[in-house]
Amino acid sequence: MQQRLGTTRRADRFYEEQVLDHLNARMQEFVARQEMFFLATADRYGECDSTFRAGPPGFVRVLDERLLAYPEYRGNGVMASIGNISENPRLGILMIDFTRDRIGLHINGRARVVLDEEMRAAHPDLPVDPVPGRRAQLWVAVEIEEAYIHCAKHIPHLQKIPARERGARAWGTDDFKRKGGDFFGAAAEAAERAPFRRAERKDENHVRDGVRGYERSEASHGRGDAPARTSGPRRRSFGEQLNEEFLDRVEQVLARAQPRRPVEEEPEFRGWFA
Repeated sequence: MQQRLGTTRRADRFYEEQVLDHLNARMQEFVARQEMFFLATADRYGECDSTFRAGPPGFVRVLDERLLAYPEYRGNGVMASIGNISENPRLGILMIDFTRDRIGLHINGRARVVLDEEMRAAHPDLPVDPVPGRRAQLWVAVEIEEAYIHCAKHIPHLQKIPARERGARAWGTDDFKRKGGDFFGAAAEAAERAPFRRAERKDENHVRDGVRGYERSEASHGRGDAPARTSGPRRRSFGEQLNEEFLDRVEQVLARAQPRRPVEEEPEFRGWFA
């Protein structure tokens, strides 16, 4: 496509000058003060999902120049991103500073989901957030493969509204109205739609007895040929067994999460290292 549109030289210059395989010092400082990012994942079939993550400055942790981690807070239970990562570890992160520098940072890499207790055992300096709804149940650790700038020319300049004017955010709440209610009217139209049914896919390389597993091989990432099917019942690979055990543990963690009452007020956040 670059050749067809005549942008090859510009693209090569961008790759050479701007694309790193790690976070340099300026990128690390940028990440450490961000309060939000956009996240893109896909399942093993290539079906994509985009979402948004937010937290106080420092909620995304730079563990070293090639590794960062972000917490997964209690959400709507769909687990779209976590589910995708369990099947396909590749993800894309876009951080945009709308208020200060009007610049963005792309981070692409390979992710794995880590239970909170395991992450804290490996990184005992991780702070504990004082706000209950912002206490991580899981972490996503990202091995960085690419990091590069998102240029400023189309980024709007926004201003932050003081917390006392916008009201406290309801971190982790199950309150229907505080989560936005039926803003787009989808629930009101539910009676007109066919009942929801889970899609059942039969992928002989990844599905056995209704359990979907992920084999961490180049073939599973869409590279190379799929492994040949042998006659007789297929034994689950080590990757599939490990994935099933991990998802069972995730379900146990989420089952312990108690629904929280609406948050009227939250203590002032005084920084991660206060």
